[in-house]
Amino acid sequence: MTNKFRAIELFAGAGGLALGLEKAEFSSIGLIEFDKNATDTLKRNRPGWNVIHEDIAKISCLDLEKFFALSKGDLDLLSGGAPCQAFSYAGKRLGLDDARGTLFYHYAVFLEKLQPKMFLFENVRGLLSHDKGRTYSTIYEIFTDAGYTIQKEVLNAWDYGVPQKRERLITVGIRNDLIDKIHYNFPKPHKYKPLLKDILYNVPESPGAMYSDYKKQIFELVPPGGYWRDIPENIAREYMKSCWNMGGGRTGILRRLSMEEPCLTVLTSPSQKQTDRCHPIEPRPFTVRENARCQGFPDDWFFCGSVGQQYKQVGNAVPVSLAYDIALEIKNALEGLECGN
Repeated sequence: MTNKFRAIELFAGAGGLALGLEKAEFSSIGLIEFDKNATDTLKRNRPGWNVIHEDIAKISCLDLEKFFALSKGDLDLLSGGAPCQAFSYAGKRLGLDDARGTLFYHYAVFLEKLQPKMFLFENVRGLLSHDKGRTYSTIYEIFTDAGYTIQKEVLNAWDYGVPQKRERLITVGIRNDLIDKIHYNFPKPHKYKPLLKDILYNVPESPGAMYSDYKKQIFELVPPGGYWRDIPENIAREYMKSCWNMGGGRTGILRRLSMEEPCLTVLTSPSQKQTDRCHPIEPRPFTVRENARCQGFPDDWFFCGSVGQQYKQVGNAVPVSLAYDIALEIKNALEGLECGN
């Protein structure tokens, strides 16, 4: 059966959000991504998807109705999460012009031109406070000016079947002429919050970074769930060097995870001094496939490119289970429209 609700995704990455939408029975009619390795990943895993490897600036200026064979207002959902640089204000409040020159601008242009029934805009929690809140304020204004009523919520992926602490800012818009017919609710947290012990077993072999012999010896001293404070001070001081005198708890340094906790936010690089995520049992970073498990990707989802590029694709992705729960509520809202509720 053909999925009846149609979606276009911008900044599609390696497919975490797209997989969640697919599971919720959305039909993708276009996924735009500039990174060649990510588009290779999408094409390899879903040959039937319309994956467009192109600079979004070259697509947003086109006649999008013609390009996607759509009539304005017919698209069910526009989704994606554009990187959001600070916008230039100068006190002018020019709406969409405030965002010109940023990647978000092109997301907004798609929204203006296609006028989908709903949109999903995903980003980091920090966007709320970026540039003292002015960046998100402009985004909110642009969405409103485009004719949408906005709902926003910060969701932690750990509450939605993902064994990872990862907070994301989720913004959902409903076109104003449908606001009395479409009712969206953010998904409710799951009763069980998974831990690393739920996913770090029988993990398929995959590429992975390794620590230097010196760093490996240091991590062998750190107990599961511990960090630099749990080893002899003289060894920690030597390892940390200038970081020893930094303020704050520095809890990310020499951090070894435990099977009895979720993963910390999966990053794009497997080993950075101030944001270590050492495997609970072995003195090494997580492999690409272990990180993919933490993000909810199926084991048969193949990542293209170098090992570093694979880590980057996984780290940048939206957790699949979180995407599914959000998409399922969007589907329910759209079905309510069809039923006349």
